Amino acid sequence: MFKKAAVLVVSCGAVLVGCGTDPQLESQEIISNLVEAGFPADDIMVVEDAVYVGRDGHVTLEASREMLQPGKGSAEQYRTTNLVSTSVTKICVIPTSQFESYSNLSAGLDLAIDNYNSQNLSFTMVRGSAADCSATISARTTSGTGGSAGFPSGGKPYGTINIGVGLQNYSDDVNEHVITHELGHCIGFRHSDYYDRSISCGGSAANEGASNVGAIHIPGTPTDARVGGSIMNSCFRSTESGEWSSSDKTALDYLY
Repeated sequence: MFKKAAVLVVSCGAVLVGCGTDPQLESQEIISNLVEAGFPADDIMVVEDAVYVGRDGHVTLEASREMLQPGKGSAEQYRTTNLVSTSVTKICVIPTSQFESYSNLSAGLDLAIDNYNSQNLSFTMVRGSAADCSATISARTTSGTGGSAGFPSGGKPYGTINIGVGLQNYSDDVNEHVITHELGHCIGFRHSDYYDRSISCGGSAANEGASNVGAIHIPGTPTDARVGGSIMNSCFRSTESGEWSSSDKTALDYLY
């Protein structure tokens, strides 16, 4: 997620490394899978061997392969094919000590967790580790005023959100908004304005790509986007309240 009209490149430091694997080869396969899934090549970028779509959505090799599995998706607010399994009932969001040292980021995390728990979903979120965690998400810091995350894989939410330390200069509500947004990617939400980022970001029209496997419309939500209409808009404003819109609530209720 990026601040409106700001041109930022977010580096998350997450490297796709496996035993005996070449990160560059993995990145090439991920890119190939994304293109086959319908994402335009100019919306895919590689930062420190990590592959992103929509500028803040990190895609792992496993997740990219799942996008190509038959029988997922529908013909057409938007989600990825990969969602969190019903076996996940408690998601523990664990901030690093550096994350906790930024008071506004820390407060925003608590508010974001409250956002999810207020909706009576199939899972709850808690701050910190616990013995009965079904899944964990690490909350880490990065440079700038944006954030990044990724999409679910194997029925689990994506395991990391990266939040820019520049957000310390913004209100708790803005921090709440950005962190809620990145957690939204972790459980499978695409950008509400994926088809035209200029709606929330300004500038010229930019389409992240609408494939039948990567951008699935959620029934009951608008098919168009507007400024301030969703926490999942691509870019945020300094006046964000951090609260769900009515369509956000409908999307959460439908999926979880």
